[in-house]
Amino acid sequence: MHDPQPKFHELPETFAVFPLTGALLLPGGKLPLNIFEPRYLAMIEDALASGRCFAMIQPDPDRPITPKGPGLYRVGCLGRLSSFSETEDGRYLITLTGLIRFDVVEELDMARGYRRVRADFSRFEGDLEVPQPGAGFHRVELLEALRGYFDNQGFDANWDAIDSMGDVSLVTSLAMVCPFHPVEKQALLEAHSIDDRAQTLHALLAMDMHDHPFDDDEGTQRRLSS
Repeated sequence: MHDPQPKFHELPETFAVFPLTGALLLPGGKLPLNIFEPRYLAMIEDALASGRCFAMIQPDPDRPITPKGPGLYRVGCLGRLSSFSETEDGRYLITLTGLIRFDVVEELDMARGYRRVRADFSRFEGDLEVPQPGAGFHRVELLEALRGYFDNQGFDANWDAIDSMGDVSLVTSLAMVCPFHPVEKQALLEAHSIDDRAQTLHALLAMDMHDHPFDDDEGTQRRLSS
């Protein structure tokens, strides 16, 4: 699918949200999703018919449950369907490309079983521009922390692919795929700049390496590839 970058004034004011704990979509990132629940199949069909946009957002365990479902964090990320296929058993395999973060203004009535919000993008207009790392970005230190984290967790990584990534792609990809706690994922989402996100990512890699040592006796290997 062709995936043009929208202008700020072209962004939808209201749209569907997909609440999913631990799933992080960042501007410029690509999130593969396997859609099978009827309400979310309906959401994809409606998105395909009108702009191809919906948002990822995490449930917030500190907010009360509502008649529509769990309370939601106040910040999510709008994405655009950039690839789509249908399986023989009726599932949709899609890729959602992150566009821009938003503040939830209010939750609207549900449509066909899925949730919808009215959003304010004003704090995050810069997400539509190509970010440039500044003096606060330290790639060498980040990669050193990443190597220690992968060694400790038993990840088998494609280091050639990781080393060839640009700075922004590196931070975005690692923030999205590393299995951090949902609260930590939300902190990465809400980081003000790419430098702030890189510093948060570095801190999480270092903390997780010490808090969750890998047990070789488990014999578990997990693979992270780009």
